[in-house]
Amino acid sequence: MAFENLFSNKKIANLEAPNCIVMAPMTRSRALQPGDIPTELMAIYYAQRASAGLIITEATQISPQGKGYSFTPGIYSEEQVNGWRKVTNAVHAAGGRIFSQLWHVGRMSHESLHDDGKPVAPSALAPDAQVWIVNDDGVGNMVDCPVPRELSHDEIKNIIEDYRYAASNAIKAGFDGIEIHAGNGYLIDQFLRRSANKRADEYGGSIENRIRFAIEIVEAVSDEIGNERVGIRLAPFITQRGMEDSEAIDAILLAAKSFNEMGIAYIHLSEADWDDAPVVSENFRHNLRATFSGAIIVAGNYTAESGEEIIASGLVDFVAYGRKFLANPDLPHRFANNLPLNEISDSTTLFGGNEVGYTDFPVYK
Repeated sequence: MAFENLFSNKKIANLEAPNCIVMAPMTRSRALQPGDIPTELMAIYYAQRASAGLIITEATQISPQGKGYSFTPGIYSEEQVNGWRKVTNAVHAAGGRIFSQLWHVGRMSHESLHDDGKPVAPSALAPDAQVWIVNDDGVGNMVDCPVPRELSHDEIKNIIEDYRYAASNAIKAGFDGIEIHAGNGYLIDQFLRRSANKRADEYGGSIENRIRFAIEIVEAVSDEIGNERVGIRLAPFITQRGMEDSEAIDAILLAAKSFNEMGIAYIHLSEADWDDAPVVSENFRHNLRATFSGAIIVAGNYTAESGEEIIASGLVDFVAYGRKFLANPDLPHRFANNLPLNEISDSTTLFGGNEVGYTDFPVYK
């Protein structure tokens, strides 16, 4: 199979991508402690994968409040910005393009990460979920998320400004743009869904109110760095972590209409990648394409063949690969030449650790 669509040159944001293969954001929990600072090892990891049409970094907290997992990097301190600059310099030197994914986890967090022991959320409702936390003995485990506290109106406004500041820092660090993480049960997604948002103010209740937080964040970030440098990740069909809501699709399509009017670069769909996951409907794909004129990226357990097919359909423009890129730093080369793929042999190296299971995957020889 020639994969003509997967390997077509295409513009995304203000960049010319040499292929339509995106490196999906993947949490790897290897930031330097204390301070959640990106490292030289992280620069090597991303530079190894610079042949992607676009790299989207692991989720990066916009503030200490936005943190939900151990050893994840931030982008709110000078030390963090300097650390990320090493990453962007390495990727650009290798010929790549890279966006920072900005993140506030909301209730997807743990009491040990917050001075008052309380993660924050639209409403004081606990998710049925776990996060990865390193104990005092240095061992990481998945632990239950507690009941969060409800954000005040002023705190919501402050978080919007935290996104603005983080976006500005990302550009200072040399990123080509930013992606706002608004899916997978994290804070913005929590505002979008009735199952997590029981507010009675202008950020809760109607669909128009529930999408307000996402829209105000996109407006603030676009105003700060330019709409052409902004993408957003959404997860319309994922119902884990207490995110089930029959109005979710309507909310996301209405938000997408606003994103289109703001002229942002792309929408990135996080699609479920397990065997019995909900299927993304063709009706939704057609509605989104009709609503949003920017680029559309999809991520979800695609192969080279299925990636080629969905781009050929005209309903998406780019396909993002996660674990395949994790284990195959030269993934585009392997796809182009129908070469075998490395597999992940030790799942304990996914979160935390050193170069093992991180930068030691071989390129094909």
